[in-house]
Amino acid sequence: MKKVFTVMAIAIMMSAMPAMAQVKFGLKGGMNVTSMHLSSKVLDSDNKMGYYVGPTVLVQLPIVGLGIDAAALYDQREAKLKGDITTEGAAASSNVKMQSIQVPINVRYAVGLGNTASIFFFAGPQFGFNVGDKEDKAKNYKLKDSNLSVNLGLGAMLINHLQINANYNWALGKTGDSFEENVKEGFHTKKGMKASAWQIGLAYYF
Repeated sequence: MKKVFTVMAIAIMMSAMPAMAQVKFGLKGGMNVTSMHLSSKVLDSDNKMGYYVGPTVLVQLPIVGLGIDAAALYDQREAKLKGDITTEGAAASSNVKMQSIQVPINVRYAVGLGNTASIFFFAGPQFGFNVGDKEDKAKNYKLKDSNLSVNLGLGAMLINHLQINANYNWALGKTGDSFEENVKEGFHTKKGMKASAWQIGLAYYF
């Protein structure tokens, strides 16, 4: 939790801009479509849906179009891993479930479409902290305590309150490790996992 508070402190410091800046608080939620990338082609993976939800803050800087947004999101992701070799010679699979607190801090640039709408582009780092089960020995995977990713996306703001956005969340480091037991050959292998995701979300700023 200390890491979460540290990152949130950074977000608050970034929000403490000159008095001319406009600060809005709101709620954000959306859908994850997770793709699990592995360091070996021995295992394959299927995309699966998850979700995220939590409070958010938007700081509109006194520079036309420029702003910063940050959030503290409960994030749930899931991916289905499929192994080539199983104990019974049939296709086996297991679901990797990830529950975390994600703290994105994005820089955004908006272009106005009249007085009540704008489109914006955003990018920035996202810090993740695992709050769910970190290990499942039965399903042969182990997740890291924390992870770092990067967001890149675009969105639209309507009537200065309602936001729609879509982005790709790209994992920079390993999310965890997947283990495969090759019974026929008699060895145990480990492969790094990266959990990146396409995201679609809504936010409402008060």
